[in-house]
Amino acid sequence: MDESSNPIETQKTTVAPSTALAYLDPHYWDERFSNEEHYEWFKDYSHFRHLIQPHLHSNSFVLELGCGNSQLSDELYKDGITEITCIDLSAVAVEKMQKRLLSRGYKEIKVLEADMLDLPFSNECFDVVIEKGTMDVLFVDSGDPWNPHPETVTKVMAMLQGVHRVLKPDGIFISISFGQPHFRRPLFHAPEFTWSIEWSTFGDGFHYFVYVLKKGRRSSDGKGSSERFDMPTIHLLQDELENEDYLFRTNIDEMEN
Repeated sequence: MDESSNPIETQKTTVAPSTALAYLDPHYWDERFSNEEHYEWFKDYSHFRHLIQPHLHSNSFVLELGCGNSQLSDELYKDGITEITCIDLSAVAVEKMQKRLLSRGYKEIKVLEADMLDLPFSNECFDVVIEKGTMDVLFVDSGDPWNPHPETVTKVMAMLQGVHRVLKPDGIFISISFGQPHFRRPLFHAPEFTWSIEWSTFGDGFHYFVYVLKKGRRSSDGKGSSERFDMPTIHLLQDELENEDYLFRTNIDEMEN
């Protein structure tokens, strides 16, 4: 999308799938990215910049998982972070993003076709790994959120193990998610991980969660993994009702009930 285009208009032309299960189909994403120039899941950078900026520095090596056609890497670059690697499973998304970034002069940003469940990077090579809505896709057929299907847990753990492996000893994993703490913490708190866990929220209607996991900072007690979290009352604005985030969340909620 060129600089003069309106991202809100681009978002409204997106046709959501009839079921959230489509998000698990690679062909769905290839077709979608072929016809869609830009879509921001879970709000754009301006809404959570203040929450992640303290963890990013101009010399940080950053990995973005599931970049799709988001402009997150563009915004990070504008903030002075140039050592960015983006990955996506869709070859269509990768090719289009490569062209877009080159057209804007962001030559330092690397975009690769890769699977977040099998990261093709050496150990301890990134300062920060960030994902926005990508991990949530793994949960669309998870069943009971308190007791996800074993297949879901296996995929999520493969992702988290890869992230933990490629992070430097004091690296940070930032996960922007719909997933509430009482559902995410048991996975984040698996014994093999050494990171500490903290979170904050943003959003006017839906409350999105920003998890910050700091490698090498895990507390010895690991307490709180089963705590319930009281969600703030939801008052949806009209633009949020029309946004695909709402449809995505509604589909998942229906599958969980």
